[in-house]
Amino acid sequence: MCMRSREVDGRTVESDAVLEVAKLMLVSARTAPKSGGVDDILAMVVSGERKAAIAKEMEMIGEDRRVEGKFEGFRRDADNVRRSEAIVLIGVRGKKSFALDCGACGYNTCKDFNAAGSKMGKDFVGPTCLFKALDLGIALGSAVKTASVLNVDNRIMYRVGTAALRLRMLPEATVIMGIPVSAEGKSIFFDRK
Repeated sequence: MCMRSREVDGRTVESDAVLEVAKLMLVSARTAPKSGGVDDILAMVVSGERKAAIAKEMEMIGEDRRVEGKFEGFRRDADNVRRSEAIVLIGVRGKKSFALDCGACGYNTCKDFNAAGSKMGKDFVGPTCLFKALDLGIALGSAVKTASVLNVDNRIMYRVGTAALRLRMLPEATVIMGIPVSAEGKSIFFDRK
């Protein structure tokens, strides 16, 4: 058997590897522990045109908030999104109650919470059940742990999630967080201005 020699471009391999890690991050989010074993986590990987649409939406949100002095964060994070290979979006169906009547949502009972309906706030839909928000946090932590173990730079960004929610990328989600992923000689998420 004759083995042929071939060359593979390093940047292409790195790009492909980052996308594979993003997929593994979805698996980590899916298998993360959930309150009562009920899975209301939603997740997807976006790249290419959809990633560019998120960056553009972030800049538009920043422009809308220029008066409030919040423009720079959205602009800076949009730049990180553009420079990233992909984005992992993780959201939650936060309107589903856990039926404990804990009151953390601001209502005395889960029945009152369920009857309240949903309302779009400035960035996310509320109210959100505390236990669903905790599930989201655990899923996010599990996903970024996977990226870290596999040496892929990442950063959880709420502004990415805000733009993705406005673009209806995970339509059942009430809260979404975005995790841009990248592999460069120096993390693009480190020296952010």
